[in-house]
Amino acid sequence: MEHLQRIFVAGHQGMVGSAIVRRIQAEGLPAPILGDLQQVDLRNQASTLRFLQETKPTALIIAAAKVGGIEANRTQPASFLYDNLAIASNLIDGAYRCGIQRVLFLGSSCIYPRLAPQPIPENSLLTGPLEPTNEAYAIAKIAGLKLCEAYRRQYGVCYHSAMPTNLFGPGDNYNLETSHVMPAFIRKFDDAALSGARTVAIWGTGTPLREFLHVDDVASGLLFLLRHPNPPDWVNIGSGNEVSIRQLAELVRDACGTKSEIVYDASKPDGTPRKLIDCRLLHSLGWRPSLTLAEGIRRTVAAYREEKASGHLRA
Repeated sequence: MEHLQRIFVAGHQGMVGSAIVRRIQAEGLPAPILGDLQQVDLRNQASTLRFLQETKPTALIIAAAKVGGIEANRTQPASFLYDNLAIASNLIDGAYRCGIQRVLFLGSSCIYPRLAPQPIPENSLLTGPLEPTNEAYAIAKIAGLKLCEAYRRQYGVCYHSAMPTNLFGPGDNYNLETSHVMPAFIRKFDDAALSGARTVAIWGTGTPLREFLHVDDVASGLLFLLRHPNPPDWVNIGSGNEVSIRQLAELVRDACGTKSEIVYDASKPDGTPRKLIDCRLLHSLGWRPSLTLAEGIRRTVAAYREEKASGHLRA
């Protein structure tokens, strides 16, 4: 496939982008095009267009985004909305202007309504209000998805999108103030293994259900979609399996090799009781993840310890 010869991975330094680069290398494809902030400011239209004209990609995977936790989204809605709108519009329009026929835009399951049916199907998009805590980020991602759909419809280019579930893996954010549940658990239980702590405190009751996918699997799914001759305009990408927070904590505890007792603080919020995306469409196309949750956690704990020992931990 000619369009796989010069893939530009936008956002290659992030958790997902770096996994895509690893996957491209593992599959023996030509080295991808990469660009850091010194080479291209994706929020700037002229800078983005110049970079695309100079590097001449044959395909583009958009994994670049301004990301953050609930507090960052709450206090910086303008930054999350503007930066992510600019990144999406500059890359998608720039790709069209430069004659790039394949673009794969990476969204997020937060694009779906707060009260969407469970599991969340693709056709629930724009059927209800968004979750207020990350509305700005979600609106920007919806705009990127719809821009790909519009360019495909108007110009006949194959621009499409993927909406992943909760992701984890090497290069995650382990700052306990801003991290998501998986990296927070890994850091807490690894600290307990080192200190010999008898207990580890977890927020909430442990009953909410969540879905997780290792970044190496999402990278595999994205390249599968990039190879597909006629992919859906947007498709969910996940495992299709869910686990309780209690079960997740136990899996992480076992992977970290500690016997610490898990203590649940029911005075703290549980969050949404259930969040699972419907992955039947992608699975029907022939792709499924290869890693079990337990194996993915073991690999991520090992990566966390390597990153910590090398001084490159995002914390």
